[in-house]
Order: sequence, then C-alpha cells, then structure tokens
Amino acid sequence: MYSHVTFGCSNLEKATDFYDSVFSELGFERRPVSPDGGPASACWVPAGKSLPRFYVYIPFDGKPATPGNGNMVAFSASSRKVVDAAYNVALVAGAKDEGAPGERMHYGTGYYGAYFRDLDGNKIHVVYRGDME
Repeated sequence: MYSHVTFGCSNLEKATDFYDSVFSELGFERRPVSPDGGPASACWVPAGKSLPRFYVYIPFDGKPATPGNGNMVAFSASSRKVVDAAYNVALVAGAKDEGAPGERMHYGTGYYGAYFRDLDGNKIHVVYRGDME
C-alpha cells in the first residue's frame, strides 16, 4: 500500500536511539541509508523485508521539525504483549503518553492498541488486531 513513511526530527541521534528501542519490540531492523544528497536520516524495515520503510530525517529545509495536526502512523504488533512492550519502552525512551494499552472495541473485535508521541511530538499508534487473524 505504501513505500515509506518519513518523520522529521530535531536530533537524529536521539531519534535513532528512541526508534531502535521501540522497533526492537515490533520486529523492525535498522538499515543503512545510502547518501543521496538529502539530509541525514535513519531507516527501519520489518525484519527480513525491504518495504515498507520508516525514516526519520533532519528536515530538508533546515527548519525545526514539527508534528502535523491530525497525522499519525500506526504500526502492527504481533500480540497484545508486544503492544505493551513497545509502549513501555517508548515511555522509558522519552515518549509522551497519548493512550495506555487497552482494548478499543469501537474499532473492532480484538482491537488492542496504545498511543504515544515521539521525542518530536509525532503521534504513534501500536496495534494488535485480533480481529484480523
């Protein structure tokens, strides 16, 4: 459905450490980024795959990174336990809570998710969709 998602960040080293901890729980691997003339970045993909990709970049225009109002990225988790673990490591790594792990039955049977904001304020949702098995 999509090739990649990109979030701006203010501090690439801190953002990389943050996403390394969250994505380790979700089974994503960090991949090297080939210099392409653009800004410094970091990239993650689901283990064993080449797409989809998630990048954090220093903004190309040199201005501060800012989150979009109403924007959010949701990452699939393989179980409720993985949702809990990703949420917990995100908070330890400096994320802001936007909704503790729990059932969200209004989204569907078996829907279990958590919400948080990364170090730059971007909204992240981690979800296990038991209804999709």
